[in-house]
Amino acid sequence: MSAPSVPLSFQLPLDHPPGAARGVPQWTTSVGGERVVLHAMRALEWPRERTLFVADVHFGKAAAFRAAGVPLPRGSTASDLHRLDALIAHANAACVVVLGDFLHAKSGRVGALTSAFVAWRVRNANVDVVLVRGNHDARAGDPPPEWRVRCVDAPYPLPPFLACHHVEKPRTGYALCGHLHPAVRIASGGDSARLPCFVLGRERAILPAFGRFTGMADVAPAHDERIVAIAGDALFELPPLSQNCNGGLPFVGPANA
Repeated sequence: MSAPSVPLSFQLPLDHPPGAARGVPQWTTSVGGERVVLHAMRALEWPRERTLFVADVHFGKAAAFRAAGVPLPRGSTASDLHRLDALIAHANAACVVVLGDFLHAKSGRVGALTSAFVAWRVRNANVDVVLVRGNHDARAGDPPPEWRVRCVDAPYPLPPFLACHHVEKPRTGYALCGHLHPAVRIASGGDSARLPCFVLGRERAILPAFGRFTGMADVAPAHDERIVAIAGDALFELPPLSQNCNGGLPFVGPANA
């Protein structure tokens, strides 16, 4: 899917106290009848159950590229694990649910990755880690036992939520999904920027890719969906599609990734 572009000159409203026009690192809202917190570090927190949801981590992707002869710098795994540490500490999380694509490929399952994750697991020994298998996990295989990751198939029920990888519209419950690596393009004059985002609908939410070494796909929001874009360490809720069309500031057309 491709997303409309949004003028940067918009005043981006946030359901947040004064000062939110500058963006905030986390934003409290409600989905599926539950209070959740969106984090600019690309996670969704469910405070009532002390649970964090992240999607599309793609551990080992850089290593897989290096194995194929592409000279990429190291350090993406350490950076992603550091963000998980910070999120767990902030939320006092007891559980981390990965919405698919935990591992990128078999060729990325190198010794350095195992050492880094096992060390992270020691630091977070009391945190339950659940992987809802995605399409990359089917090819890469489940993590080894010493990683202590509980692997399940989608949809994984955590009422009222259904933890999924692929984007679903469930008959009952509220789906939390990944897979798309959603992004939105905003534009002002001849300049544009592409930002990762959360997509919040009535029946489902789509989370941005957690892994920093991942691509993004432009998404076209439905009229009843909210887009919360991530710009660095700040979150901004973009104006609704109907507001952009009726307020004299129309979308400027689809973006080409």
